[in-house]
This record gives sequence, structure tokens and C-alpha cells, in this order.
Amino acid sequence: QVQLVESGGGLVQAGGSLRLSCAASGRSFSIVGMGWFRRPPGKEREFVAGINWSAGNTYYADSVKGRFSISRDNAKNTVYLQMNSLKPEDTAVYYCFLVTTYNTYWGQGTQVTVSS
Repeated sequence: QVQLVESGGGLVQAGGSLRLSCAASGRSFSIVGMGWFRRPPGKEREFVAGINWSAGNTYYADSVKGRFSISRDNAKNTVYLQMNSLKPEDTAVYYCFLVTTYNTYWGQGTQVTVSS
């Protein structure tokens, strides 16, 4: 079983920055990729960013390209999401995910609120 612990959410003014972290722990797992989804208020969950664990290839939703940056620390089994130039429409619960060969795991979510 894999556990994901997220941190770094909070309240920030528009134009500000936040950095989310997600640390994975557990027994005998091999990461294929990690990343982030988000669920804005009253909306469906949507993909934000992902990273291939071995090659480091990154993927972004169009809405965050150029503002958000995803990175990883292989030694710590941790993924980061640097969020810059935040907008009120970025307000959401952000969920970390981890993909192995056989399963996908989810974090508990962390709230990000951007005030105008």
C-alpha cells in the first residue's frame, strides 16, 4: 500500500505563489509517474500536471502552462508543484496522484484559495 501526504496549500492573493509537495511512502512500490489534479468549487476534477518518474517528462493542462511547474525528487519519492502568477480561478482542492504498474493512488487533497 502507498500513502501520499500533501502539504503547501493555503490562501494567497492573486499574482502570488504557492508550492505544493506530495511525499509517497509505503512498501515495495515502483513509481511510473506522479502529478496533480484539482477540483474547483462546483466543478469536476481536472488534470493539472504530471511527470514521468524515470525520464522526467512533464505534462500540463493548457490553463496552467507557463505558470505552474512540476518537479520530482526521486530519492525522496516526492513531487512538487510550483504555482506562480496564481489566479482566482486556480482556487480548488488539489489532489496528488501516484501511478505504479498496477495501481493509482490519491492523496487526501489540499485546499488552495486565491483571493482577487
